[in-house]
Amino acid sequence: MDAIEPVHSTGVLLLIAAAAVAALLFLIMKVKLHAFIALVLVSLVTAVAAGIPLGDVPKALTTGFNTTLGSVALLVAFGVMLGRLLEVTGGAQVLADTLINRFGEKRAPLALGVAALVFGFPIFFDAGLVVFLPIIYTVARRFGGSILLYGLPTAGAFAVMHAVIPPHPGPVAAVELMGGNVGTTLLLGVPVALLSWAIGAYPLAIMFGRRVHIDVPTAIFGEENGGRDVEETRGRAPRFGTVLLLLLLPLLLISLNTVVSTLQKAGTLAEDTGWGDALILLGQTPIALLITTIVAIALLAPGRFSVGRASDIAESGLGPVCSIILITGAGGMFGGVLRASGIGESLTTSLSGLGLSLIVQAFLVSAALRVAQGSATVALTTTAGLIATQVAAEGLDAVHIACLVFAIAGGATVLAHVNDSGFWLVSRFFNMDVKTTLKTWTVIETALGTTVFLLASLVWVIA
Repeated sequence: MDAIEPVHSTGVLLLIAAAAVAALLFLIMKVKLHAFIALVLVSLVTAVAAGIPLGDVPKALTTGFNTTLGSVALLVAFGVMLGRLLEVTGGAQVLADTLINRFGEKRAPLALGVAALVFGFPIFFDAGLVVFLPIIYTVARRFGGSILLYGLPTAGAFAVMHAVIPPHPGPVAAVELMGGNVGTTLLLGVPVALLSWAIGAYPLAIMFGRRVHIDVPTAIFGEENGGRDVEETRGRAPRFGTVLLLLLLPLLLISLNTVVSTLQKAGTLAEDTGWGDALILLGQTPIALLITTIVAIALLAPGRFSVGRASDIAESGLGPVCSIILITGAGGMFGGVLRASGIGESLTTSLSGLGLSLIVQAFLVSAALRVAQGSATVALTTTAGLIATQVAAEGLDAVHIACLVFAIAGGATVLAHVNDSGFWLVSRFFNMDVKTTLKTWTVIETALGTTVFLLASLVWVIA
């Protein structure tokens, strides 16, 4: 829905925006209202308060929701299915074990981190951390030392992949809201994520792991992760090459899409070539993940379970992510209302008046939202919605929009604290109290997010 002619002054619109954000944070943090309900409610009230005609309010709400959800749901669903199949068949264990054997005992933390970077491509932060817990605990008992020496590098790797790399919902939603290209964001995001982890997270994780000693917990929450599904496939884990193929296949397909599209736009390749159009189709992110999921079933099911059982296993991963998908869609709704009401344009104009570049605005707004309400996904989607109008007005290309996505992701990563569910996961899984978690994990997250922002700024200037 296009923005309406503002019925309020810029100052009033900014006050409405501030009140809307404050109300959202109050409902989520203090009242403990579910984020999905809070986002829809605040979006409705904001639309009315901003002067959107009552007859147009439903359209203002559903436009942002439908646009965001339509692109995010497919990517998240296929990514979760793939991750669940690899988890149940022991693919994650094979990946980590192989890397540890090749890296050696002294580089075990590095091996776990690298494995998490690879496995973090299709799987969410919390799910990936849970999958890797048995591996982290086993390695820590085998080589000795603090559990943090092995756990923090792994957690940092999952965190940066979840924040920066599509098909994770936050960056995908941000790309769609700002009119970017998922393939370009993915291609640029991989080196940004890897460098950010290597520079901003890994050295600090090793330092804290050596300075802060915490014994390895004696149990891993009772039954081994995966329950009956893991029991069915024990002893028949896939080979390392198979796991690596499944993780790299979508990246390859999406890369081909981006390369062919770029060549066509440059005039190097004719736009009506059948094979070029076919590669573009196969490299569309939802199609690439669909193909990878089908290939995963074809490679992992034989000798382990039937195709029907594979479908049940893949489906079992969908339930826990429904809330994330809905919250992402509602975040897009909130951003859509802000754009339609003219609030987003007023806010970005106000920030522009401070002399800050758009990429700095993106980082600061996202960081403020992250600190206030804890959810990186809400910070990503809301910030992208707020600056989308200015992005469109400046006519930015896909590379610069990708840089904005990374800057927003960096802001949505910094200063994790007690209002962040990931903070409590790390604290509980690694047996840390709140003070220790603040002194270690919060510092790592802040360094990680800042590094992502600085690398994005460098690309922004060069591109």
